[in-house]
Amino acid sequence: MSLRVLLVDDDALVRSALRMVLAGADDVEVVGEAVDGARAVAAARDLEPDVVLMDIRMPGTDGLAATEELLLRGPRDGHRPVVVVLTTFDADDHVLRALRAGAAGFLLKDTPPALLVEGLRTAVAGAPVLSPSVTRLLIARAVRESGDDRARAVVAGLSPRERDVVAGVGRGLSNAEVGAELHLSPATVKAHVSRLLTRLDLEGRVQLAVLARDADLL
Repeated sequence: MSLRVLLVDDDALVRSALRMVLAGADDVEVVGEAVDGARAVAAARDLEPDVVLMDIRMPGTDGLAATEELLLRGPRDGHRPVVVVLTTFDADDHVLRALRAGAAGFLLKDTPPALLVEGLRTAVAGAPVLSPSVTRLLIARAVRESGDDRARAVVAGLSPRERDVVAGVGRGLSNAEVGAELHLSPATVKAHVSRLLTRLDLEGRVQLAVLARDADLL
């Protein structure tokens, strides 16, 4: 039984190239094409493909909105295709929005043909499919957000005056400049900074500035 694929991309050359790639697989059949998200939703409901290979940036309804339409609002007559996003863009907000909408995978357009075909098979089988660069992007995002959570927890334990000092250091201000803003002497600000570095086990003002950024104090 062939894997039925709907191609969605506003570039005719891209669709043609994808057709050629998928034509080389005996178990894959391209059943239709669409040039924007709105047409993709209509075509998916009419043609009932197994998988929709979806571009992101298209005129009118983009691929992310179309993915949400297909997967979040429910299928017609019980049919719900698998959506694999195929794009040149790997911005983390695009990746997360697509995955939150229920996309089974996120591949870049420079994915080798054999891996693209295998990715479609894997997605339809129920396993997630991500390009290596997208996987690295998500890991980096998870690490960054984990660090942000820790920073916010640390800052939550500080007094309002201490948070103000940390914010001033984060903005690159000197002790005198922080003191002028907070109506404190430079010596008092210096004492605050020294106590914070010791208490938080930080190496210097740079790490204190990083804490301010991660905790959204800037």
